[in-house]
Amino acid sequence: MKAEEPFLAKDDNGFDQALRPTAWDDYVGQDKIKKNLKIIIEAAKKRSEAMDHLLFAGPAGLGKTTLACLVAKELGSPVRVTSGPALEKAGDLAAILTNLEPGEVLFIDEAHRMNRLIEEVLYPAMESRTLHLVVGKGPSARSLNIDLPPFTLVAATTRENLLSGPLRSRFGGTFRLDYYELEDIKKILSRSARILKVETTGEAVDILARASRATPRVANRLLKRARDYAEVRGTSTIDESAARKTLDLLEIDELGLEPHDRKLLDIIIKKFNGGPVGANTLAAALSEERGVIEDIYEPYLMKIGFLQRTPAGRTALAAAYEHLGIRQPGALL
Repeated sequence: MKAEEPFLAKDDNGFDQALRPTAWDDYVGQDKIKKNLKIIIEAAKKRSEAMDHLLFAGPAGLGKTTLACLVAKELGSPVRVTSGPALEKAGDLAAILTNLEPGEVLFIDEAHRMNRLIEEVLYPAMESRTLHLVVGKGPSARSLNIDLPPFTLVAATTRENLLSGPLRSRFGGTFRLDYYELEDIKKILSRSARILKVETTGEAVDILARASRATPRVANRLLKRARDYAEVRGTSTIDESAARKTLDLLEIDELGLEPHDRKLLDIIIKKFNGGPVGANTLAAALSEERGVIEDIYEPYLMKIGFLQRTPAGRTALAAAYEHLGIRQPGALL
């Protein structure tokens, strides 16, 4: 049976929670992943065992956290949420693991930001459900082995390559989320509009979907800003004009490129003759952290064929020149 629409809070954070799917039928896209997860979950339930540990990888905003929550719901288990940066020392993780209930799901977001000491505590916990701790220092130090209840670790990361090989190998299933198809984004926007109780036209949904960077989180953000513009303008309907004006105010073009995306391409093309240029050099030129460039800017630009990563560095492609209205060196007039 389809779940009822969630209660709407009065602020953006509340709306974000309200827009998050709470049932498989509401989760649009990633069909292959959903199909595999349903089989894994059903098999674990039939055996009355804790499900295998899962790793969700992919760019930000594609629904990794939502999938983790849906997995826990389907298992009928509570979910405990933490993140890589929050686990500063082994004791932080030990405190969480020893307080887990049998069958509970532990979700670690930004798993690539865990330090290696934390990972080493996870190895036996994931493999044999044992927690190895060293108490004290020097000659008086002693080791403790604590048995843990059956649990399932679900981890999410935007940088799978930063996870160590031993950690990755301990996940029973690794699923890589990809960018969404345009039609799926339109479905997500239509569902979100119903939850927000706002009318939309087909043209407006199409404009917002194309500018969403093929990412549900971005699509919902644009929808909320278009709703704000429509309300200020004195209408309850988001039409084509409201959608275009919203994008203009946010300085987002029809392909979803924001000012920082265009600046990155502009620097590669004008300052470095189209590349190749190294990531550290780009970070210095943009006054931005390398991780932000690699995690936020580059994945979408590569997806739409504007940017290429090479061993020598980043290179702007012909489509980027055309989009920015810049003549590519060597191109025919």
